[in-house]
Amino acid sequence: MNRRVLILGVASLALLLAAFLTRGFGLLDQPEQELKLYGNVDVRQVDLAFRVPGRIAAIAFEEGSRVPAGVVLARLDRRTFDDAIADASAQVAQADAELARQRNGNRRQDIDRARAAVAEQQAQVDKARQDLARRESLLPSGAVSQAVVTATRGDYRAAVARLESAQQALSLQQAGSRSEDIRAAEATRAGALAKRERAVTDLADTEIKAPSAGTVLTRAQEPGAIVQAGQTVVTLTIDRPMRVRAYVAESDLSRIAPGMAVMVSADGNTKTYHGTIAYVAPTAEFTPKSVQTESLRADLVYRVRILVNDPDGGLRQGQPVTVAVSNARPAKR
Repeated sequence: MNRRVLILGVASLALLLAAFLTRGFGLLDQPEQELKLYGNVDVRQVDLAFRVPGRIAAIAFEEGSRVPAGVVLARLDRRTFDDAIADASAQVAQADAELARQRNGNRRQDIDRARAAVAEQQAQVDKARQDLARRESLLPSGAVSQAVVTATRGDYRAAVARLESAQQALSLQQAGSRSEDIRAAEATRAGALAKRERAVTDLADTEIKAPSAGTVLTRAQEPGAIVQAGQTVVTLTIDRPMRVRAYVAESDLSRIAPGMAVMVSADGNTKTYHGTIAYVAPTAEFTPKSVQTESLRADLVYRVRILVNDPDGGLRQGQPVTVAVSNARPAKR
């Protein structure tokens, strides 16, 4: 009897040990849900420059200063640009006056003067006609020579030509400006307006404004320097929203999806940050050398973008981080 009890006890212990080692012969084994990804905080910075050349008048912030979106970071001496606007405005005024003159036509006084010139030339023609008739009547009697009559006839013809010219001038005054002249004046005015608008745009571009909130990383120039268009003056880092670039192995790709909540941690920082998977790349790439992974660097991985919901000064751009996806889908066996 004792021997049978002893055998049953040993068998029970062996069975319990086997069940413990095999986690209930596999019946109690639960797939691990958490997935760890590795990556870095995205480096996002922009080199800011003036669109126009000039002399730097001021740079408002030192390196390391946090700045809000839209604040003026640097500005050029604007005197040259103010002069350009004044010159362009004068050309616009001149073009306006010319267009108004073309549209309004000639003044009444100009028409009256042209009409008076016609009357004057008509009188000259009448006198020349009378002189010619009188001298032609004296030619048979020899009171005047043929040369005098010929000269008088030339004076009459010249007077008639001057009368026709005066009549044409009066006709032009009465007709007003041609449509071609009006269109040319309109085009000149449009060009003057465009030049003034360009001058106004150049003046606005004498200021560099922060495109978004961030931190001044570098002051590449100082006040007084002459810079060319496009030459970097200030480098601004953009850390909001803060993004983490991580990588997931191809075998774990099906375990994550955009919208999943994650936890982000960094070496030496006791705080754990909350984040959300915002994007998973549709194409694979080789693991970047800057990312420490548990698999080989030559493995194909997919880039994952994570938005950190509660960033602070403890996370810096370029810093290596670990991303824990606690609610990852079960891995395929």
